[in-house]
Amino acid sequence: MPDNKIQVYLMPGMAANPSIFDGIHLPTDTFETHTLEWFVPEKGMSLHDYAQKMCDKIVHPNPVLLGVSFGGMLVQEMAKCMPVQKVIVVSAVTNKHELPKKMLFAKYTKVHKLLPTGLVNNVELLAKYAFGETVTKRLHLYEQYLSVRDKHYIDWSIDQIVNWNQEETPTNVVHIHGEKDTVFPINNMKDCIAVKNGTHTMIIHRAKWFNEHLPTIILQ
Repeated sequence: MPDNKIQVYLMPGMAANPSIFDGIHLPTDTFETHTLEWFVPEKGMSLHDYAQKMCDKIVHPNPVLLGVSFGGMLVQEMAKCMPVQKVIVVSAVTNKHELPKKMLFAKYTKVHKLLPTGLVNNVELLAKYAFGETVTKRLHLYEQYLSVRDKHYIDWSIDQIVNWNQEETPTNVVHIHGEKDTVFPINNMKDCIAVKNGTHTMIIHRAKWFNEHLPTIILQ
């Protein structure tokens, strides 16, 4: 009997590992979930080249790709390299016009090149970059989530985000965004499913919302 389950691949955000999806549970009779992990890019690698290489890790035809934050930008690039059923973007942007002004400012002034990314082993600082939150209480949790601490990878990620040049939102993209996201403010977003009180880390803190709504969103 063929397995007709919908294959869902989950891509974490910048510097994060798949443990951010630990709270996400889709009905196993309909869905099968798989997690993807960041690798350190080769020198001079474009986001498109990186996306092509990440597609090699997908072993099912026509999957659903779900990406968080920078991972949401990556899965949109992956969908340009292979046939997909749907792309779900969480806490991210779907075109360059949704990037906040401070990131556009960074693009033209190259101020992001001055960020002290050499301090990537300072988890508080990394959390500020990756999650947009000043972390004091749950530092041990963030140490668990943010395990990709390679300086070259962090520099590359920030550069890819501020220089992303996607003009228009692709038609097969569903955008889910928190109303209290401080990294990518929702007032820049044109068309998204808004999550009340959702922050940039809502995939972790609002897993219940995703477990309730994702099955319908995927099947629509």
